[in-house]
Amino acid sequence: MSNLCEDTIEQGTLELLESIGYEIISGPEIAPDGNSPERKDYSEVVLVSRLRNAISRINPNVPVVAREDALRKVLRLENPNLLMNNEKFHEFIFKGIDVEYPIDGRVKGDKVYLLDKNPLKNEFVAVNQFTIIQNNKNRRPDIVIFVNGLPLSVIELKNPTKEDATIWSAYNQIQTYKSEISELFKYNELILISDGTESRIGTLSSNKEWFLPWKSIDGTSEINNGVSQLKISILGMFDKTRFIDIIKNFIVFKKDGKDIIKVIAGYHQYFAANRAIEKTIEAVSGNRRCGVVWHTQGSGKSLTMAFYAGKLAITPELRNPTIVVVTDRNDLDDQLFGTFASCIDVLKQTPVQAGNAADLKKQLKVASGGVIFTTMQKFSVDELNAEYPMLSDRENIIVMADEAHRSQYGLKARSVEKNGEVGITYGFAKYLRDALPNASFIGFTGTPIDFEDKSTRSIFGEYIDIYDVRRAVADGRTVKIYYESRVAKIGIENDVLAKLDAEFEEVTEFEENYKKEKLKGKWAQLEAIVGSSDRISKVAQDIVNHFEKREETLSGKAIVVCMSRRICVDFYDEIIRLRPEWHNDDDKLGVLKVIMTGSAADGTEWQKHIRTKGKRKELAEHFKDSESEFKIAIVRDMWLTGFDVPCLHTLYIDKPMKGHGLMQAIARVNRVFRDKPGGLVVDYIGIAQDLKYALMNYTSNGGTGKPTYDIEDAVNLMKSKYEAMKDFFYGHDYSKFFNGTNIEKMDVIPETLEFILTQPDGKKRFVKLALELIKSYALSLPHEEAVKIREEVAFFTGVKAALYKNTEISGKPEDELNSAIKQIVSGAVRTDGIIDVFGEAGLEKPDISILSEQFLEDVKNMKYKNLALETLKKILNDEIRAKFKNNLLQEKKFSEMIENAIKRYHNKAIDSAAVIQELIAIAKEIENAKRRGEELHLTEEELAFYDALSDNDSAKEILGTEILTEIARELTETLRNSVSIDWEVRETVRATLRVKIKRLLRKYGYPPDKQQIAADLVLKQAETIFKEWIKT
Repeated sequence: MSNLCEDTIEQGTLELLESIGYEIISGPEIAPDGNSPERKDYSEVVLVSRLRNAISRINPNVPVVAREDALRKVLRLENPNLLMNNEKFHEFIFKGIDVEYPIDGRVKGDKVYLLDKNPLKNEFVAVNQFTIIQNNKNRRPDIVIFVNGLPLSVIELKNPTKEDATIWSAYNQIQTYKSEISELFKYNELILISDGTESRIGTLSSNKEWFLPWKSIDGTSEINNGVSQLKISILGMFDKTRFIDIIKNFIVFKKDGKDIIKVIAGYHQYFAANRAIEKTIEAVSGNRRCGVVWHTQGSGKSLTMAFYAGKLAITPELRNPTIVVVTDRNDLDDQLFGTFASCIDVLKQTPVQAGNAADLKKQLKVASGGVIFTTMQKFSVDELNAEYPMLSDRENIIVMADEAHRSQYGLKARSVEKNGEVGITYGFAKYLRDALPNASFIGFTGTPIDFEDKSTRSIFGEYIDIYDVRRAVADGRTVKIYYESRVAKIGIENDVLAKLDAEFEEVTEFEENYKKEKLKGKWAQLEAIVGSSDRISKVAQDIVNHFEKREETLSGKAIVVCMSRRICVDFYDEIIRLRPEWHNDDDKLGVLKVIMTGSAADGTEWQKHIRTKGKRKELAEHFKDSESEFKIAIVRDMWLTGFDVPCLHTLYIDKPMKGHGLMQAIARVNRVFRDKPGGLVVDYIGIAQDLKYALMNYTSNGGTGKPTYDIEDAVNLMKSKYEAMKDFFYGHDYSKFFNGTNIEKMDVIPETLEFILTQPDGKKRFVKLALELIKSYALSLPHEEAVKIREEVAFFTGVKAALYKNTEISGKPEDELNSAIKQIVSGAVRTDGIIDVFGEAGLEKPDISILSEQFLEDVKNMKYKNLALETLKKILNDEIRAKFKNNLLQEKKFSEMIENAIKRYHNKAIDSAAVIQELIAIAKEIENAKRRGEELHLTEEELAFYDALSDNDSAKEILGTEILTEIARELTETLRNSVSIDWEVRETVRATLRVKIKRLLRKYGYPPDKQQIAADLVLKQAETIFKEWIKT
C-alpha cells in the first residue's frame, strides 16, 4: 500500500477510461504553451477547435455562418448565476441551438446540435492535470472529460492511504473549483469524487448528502464488495452510450422553493427506467402488461416515472405514444403533476391535467404524443351494471398507474344496493380497460403489491425492478424509520382499540366511497371515540412534551395525523391553549397550522383553517423550508402521500390506517436531510399489527431491510453505546461535574481530556463512541431511558468539543453533527468549560505566533501532563505549518523531531514530563529558526533554497555560508523568471529548470558528486514556492 498514491489512482482511472474507448491526453501537452496547444490562454475551458469540428461534422447541412453563430452562443454564457448558465447549456445539449440564416430570399430557422445522435460518433477525451486560471486563481482538476471539446464532467481524486485525504476532501475541492474557476462548471453535467475506495456522483448543485454511490455497471446486479467503487462508477456511468443517455435523458433542473437544483438519476432510477422501456416495447406487441416498478418510498419514484415517460416519448418503436398518468386521489394527481411539470425538459413536452371524463376524451383524440394526468375516479359509472364508454382504441397509449394496488386498480366485481335496486359494480381498472381497450399498462409503487392480490398482477404484470428499503438506506437515499407506541401513555382501552380495528376494516375497504349513507354512522361512532375532549387533551399534551424534547437534539418538522377535520381543529385549539405563542394569524408566521379543505358551509371556527388551493401550496413551501417557524402541521388526509419534506422527522398518527396508505404515510419521515439520523413514527391509535402485516407482505414480495424499526431498537442501541462509553471511562470519575462544587467542576473537563489521552488510541475511540452515542440518543428522545442519561450525554458532547478544539484529530470534520442534531449542552455544562481547555488548565491561551518563555514554562508545569503534551503538539504543528509552509526541509525537520519524540513516549522510552521537555526544546529551536533569515539577510524564499543547498554537509564545508547565500539569491531570481503555469507537470519545462540549476551550481563550484541531489531537492522545494508565485 505504500506505493499507492493519488497519482496511482489518477493513472488507474485514465487506464479504465482508455479501456472503454476514451482518448487520453495530458493537460500540459495541450496547454497554451504546450507542445500541441488547443487553447489560446489558460482561462479557456472549451477545446474550441474540437467543438467547431464536431458542429461541422454533426450539422453538415447548416451554413457555416449559422454554425459559427451557434458556437458563439455556447462560448458566451453570460448570466451572472452559474446554475442558470449551466441550465441554459444543458438546454443546448438536448434541444439543440436555435439559429437563423437567409435562404432563397427568406430567413430560415434551424437547429444546430452539439452531440451526434449516435453516441459512438462523438469524440470522448479524458484530460488530466488541466490547468485553468480565472481571476488570478490557478486550479488544476485531476481529470476533465471532454465530449466534442466540451468539458462535461470533472473527476476529483484523493489518496486512499492518506488519512485526511478523504472523499470529502475531494468534495471540498470541488466547492473551491466552483467558486474560483466557475467557467469550467458552466458546461459541467456530472461530477465524480473518489478516494480510490469510496466514490460518489453528484451535480453542480448537489450538497454533501446528495453525492451518492453508483453501484452497478450494467444494471443486472448491484456490486457492493470486492470491486473498487471507482471502477464501478467509471464503467457504469462513463460508458460512451450510457454517458450520453444520462446527460440527455436523466438530468433535470427542479425548482426547490426559491432555488434551482440540478438532479441526476441514481443508478436504480436509470436502470429501472431503461428496463421498463424494454418491457413496454415487448408489451405493446404482446399482452399489454408492462409490469410493476417497486421503488421504496422516498427513493425518487416520481422522478423515475418522469425519466421513464421522457425516454418513452422518444422511443421509435412506440411511435410517439400518448402517456396517461393515473393516480387515485386529486391531491396525488396535483403532487405528481407538479413533479412532471418541473421535468418538461426531460419529457420533451408539457403535461396536462384532464378536468373530467369529457376533457380526457378530448385530450385523447390526438393521433399521438402528450402526457395526460387524470384520477382513477374519472373512470367510474353512475348506473348499476353500466359499461364505461370507450375513449380511444389507439394502440400507442401507455397507462402509467401510480401506487398500483388492489383497492384502486382491481377488476373484482361486487354486489351493491342503490335506491332499493341491487346490481354489480367493478373496480376502477375494469372501467379503465373499457375506456382504453388497446392501451398498455405499467404500475409504479412505493410499497409491494399485496401477495394475495391477483388482480393487480393481471392488469400490470410482474415486477420489472425492485429497489427496497435495505438498498435505499445503504445508498443514503433514505434514512431508517423508527416506531414508538404511545397508546398506553394516553390510556385508550383495549376493547375500544379492538372495536376501532374491526369497524375501520369495513369503512376503509373502498375508502373513496366512505361517505355513502351505509357507512356514515359507523365512521361517526369511531370519530366520537377518538375525538372525545378528554382524549384530545391527553394526546395534545403528550405531543407537545414529546416534540419539545425531540427538538432539544433534532431540529425539524412534525405532522400530526387526525381522523377528521373536526378533530384537527380541536387538536389545534388544545395545543394552542397549552402553547399560545405557537399561534399566528399570518400564514408566514406561527409554529402550528391545520391543513385541510372546506367550504363556506363549514362553521365559523373552522374558517380560519380553510384555505384556497393557492394558499395551501404556499404553506406547503413554507413547511418545506427548514428555517421557517412553521414546525407542526395537523392534517387528516393531506400531505400523507407524495409530499416531500426532507427536514420532517416525526409523524404522530392518531387515525386508524392500514396497508398502502399507512406505508405511504410513515414514509414521509424517511427523507435524507443533512445528517438526520432517522425518522420517527409515534402511534396513538394502535397501528402495530398493521405494521407487522405490512412487514410480512413486504418480505414475502422479496423486499429486504426492515420498513420500520421499533423505537426500542434505537433505545437499545443508545444503551449499548452508553455502556461502551462507560467502559471506556472505567476508572475515571467525572461525577463531580454534576454534583461537585464550582471549583471541582472546573477541573473535570481537563481531567477527562487527560484520561482520554492516556488511553491507547484514546482520541479516536472516544470521538467515535461520542458520535455514535449522540446519534442514537437523538433518535431515542424523549424515551425515559434517554432522559435518564441526558446530563451525561451533554457532558460527553462538551468533552468532544474541547477535544476537537484543542488537539489534532484526523478523519471526518467536526461538522458531522452540527446541522440536524444540535449541540447537546445542558445548563450544567458551562460554555467556557467546553470551549477553552487552556482556561480550565489555568493557562492563558497563547498567541501561537509567539511561543513565549512564560507560556512554555506554564505548559511545563501543567498538572495534566498528557493534555499538556497534546496541547503543545497541536500548537507546534500549527506553528510549523504556518511558518515553514514554503520551506520543505525545515517543515520536514521539525515535524520529524516532534513525531520522534511522541513515538518514544508511546513506546515508553521516555515519560510525559521528558517528552514535554523535548517539545519545549523543539519550540525554542523553531523560534530560533524563524530568525535565521534576518541573520543571513535572506527572504523567506531565498532561505528555503539556502536550506536545500546547505542540506549537504560537504557543500557547506567547501563553499561556506557566504557563497551559499549568494547562490540562493541568484537561484531565487533565476527560478522566479522561469516560472510558468504548468511547469510542474510539463517535463520539458522541468528539464530546462534542472539545466539552469545545475549550470548555476557549477558556476559557484558546488561539489560535482552532489549536484544531482541538490538539483532534485531545489526542484522539489520550487514546487511549493512556485504555487505562491503563480498566485501573485
